[in-house]
Amino acid sequence: MSRTARACFALVLVVAVSACASTSEVKKMMTTHSVDPGTSVTMQGKPLKLLGEPLRVGKPLPSVELVDAMTMKPVDLSKERGSILLLSVVVSTDTPVCEEQTHYLGEQGSSLPVSVKRIVISRDTPFAQKRFAKETHLENLQYLSDYKTGAFGQATGLLIENVMLLARAVIIVDRQGIVRYIQITPQVASLPDMDAAFAKAIELANTP
Repeated sequence: MSRTARACFALVLVVAVSACASTSEVKKMMTTHSVDPGTSVTMQGKPLKLLGEPLRVGKPLPSVELVDAMTMKPVDLSKERGSILLLSVVVSTDTPVCEEQTHYLGEQGSSLPVSVKRIVISRDTPFAQKRFAKETHLENLQYLSDYKTGAFGQATGLLIENVMLLARAVIIVDRQGIVRYIQITPQVASLPDMDAAFAKAIELANTP
C-alpha cells in the first residue's frame, strides 16, 4: 500500500472511530466555526493543508466536471441556473459523520423549498455513492463524484493534502451561479451547521 493510500485509510478510519454518533446527538456535533478554503483543517489536532484555488463568496462557482452517481453522466454545476444549490461536501459517505451529515440533509432538508437542490459531493466512486443512497434510503438527493482527479477539490480549495479527500463543508450557490455561503468545519470530525445552511438556502429561495 502506498504512503498516500495509507494516509487516506488512516483519515477515514479516525473519522469513523472518533466521531460516530446517534441521530439524537447530531446537533451537538455541529459547529458554527469555519475556516477559509485553501487554508487548513485539523484531525485530532494535526493540521491538514487544503490545496487548490480558494473558493470565495460573491464569486461564480468554478466550472468542473463531476459524475452523477445515478446516471454516470458528467455534471458541471457552474452551468446550473434557476435553482439554489445546497452542496454538502463530505469526506466519504461510508463514515459515520458523513452519514449523519447526509441523513440530516436528506431528512431534515426535505422541508426546504423545491427550488433548493440538495447535492452530496465526495471523492467516493459513483458506485459507492449509489450503493450508499440505496442502503440508507436517501435517494431523494443528488450524488456527484469527484473521484477521477479531485478537480472539484482543487478548484475550490477543499482538497486535503496527501490524503487527497475533500474537506467537510457546505456551499450554497444562488440562481445565477454565484457562491453565497461557505462553511468548512475546522475539525474533520465535526459537522457543519446544517440549520444555518438551510436558513441561508431558504433566504435565497425567497429572494426574487
